[in-house]
Amino acid sequence: MLVEMGSRAAFVVAFLLRAIYAGTQILTKAAFDEGMNTSVFVFYRHLTGILFLVPIAFVLERKTAPPLSFRVSLKLFFHALYGISGAINIYGLGLSYSSATSSSAIFNLLPAVAFFLAVLLGMETLNLKRFHGIAKAAGVLFSTAGVTVLAFYQGPAFRSFIHHTAFSHHNVHAGVVTAAHPKSVWILGIFLTTLSTASWALWTVLQGPMLEAYPSKLLNTTLQMIFATVQCFFIALAAERDLSRWKLALDIRLYAVIYSGILVSGVAYYMQVWVIEKSGPVFLAMTMPITLLVTIILSLFLGEPVTLGSILGGLIMVGGLYSVLWAKRSEQVHASKQQMAAPTPPPAEATQV
Repeated sequence: MLVEMGSRAAFVVAFLLRAIYAGTQILTKAAFDEGMNTSVFVFYRHLTGILFLVPIAFVLERKTAPPLSFRVSLKLFFHALYGISGAINIYGLGLSYSSATSSSAIFNLLPAVAFFLAVLLGMETLNLKRFHGIAKAAGVLFSTAGVTVLAFYQGPAFRSFIHHTAFSHHNVHAGVVTAAHPKSVWILGIFLTTLSTASWALWTVLQGPMLEAYPSKLLNTTLQMIFATVQCFFIALAAERDLSRWKLALDIRLYAVIYSGILVSGVAYYMQVWVIEKSGPVFLAMTMPITLLVTIILSLFLGEPVTLGSILGGLIMVGGLYSVLWAKRSEQVHASKQQMAAPTPPPAEATQV
């Protein structure tokens, strides 16, 4: 009974986590459509995040934190550069050139790309002589096919239930909406979003060795966020030198910054750790398509056009995601059975003196 209740609680928390990410897609896209510079948004998001994380990390880790050497600091700085500030700035550009639904769909690539990179780095194995190895390869191929469909086929975009002013830059004709982005810009947006997902995947894969070098999870993340915030400030300063455009008013841009900074960079981190602790990383990864589903629903209600290509490409990528996850789970079960079936060596006989 307690196990069942724990599973239900893990699913509820995972659903809320995915809903938070879906809300981020919608609000961030709305802020960009209102004219907010993507790099300025990313800087404010990280600044809000560290204002939330630093006090918590100080209270919880001040007595147990391991010493921080210059070499470890350099590693943290590098991981923050490509995996946080670089990835999210590229993602912001990709989102501004495409749609919330397409970006949410591409996020389902993360486990498949992470597995592919882990194979290249020798951290994972791919045995094509076994069925689970073929399923892993098929999952990566499905994911690639999904991105291709997403990039080169937009199709009709369905009319939203409510035409919110934040998304009024789209043209509506007879129940079908035509996106404002030309095809070349759309393809660029899909490419940038995919590139940022690959960068996140690399960051995810390399967090294992990074946690071995500096084992404090909370402080590890907080320090990377601090480095990323400094990096994002200089990126934003180079991208937008008109400081008047840095001002925030009481509108969708401020709401998006606060929402993504506190809920995503702060609360969502703890929710992920809690779900992984209760049900494992595979269960958390299997809930990723919920973000796509919630994003589509919110988009239809809030006025963000949803293209048929985004839905089809997303479904193909979800298929690739589950293929990789199923294969990984099957491999773990097979290895566990082999380990249990292995004969136990006999105890050493006592030496007579």
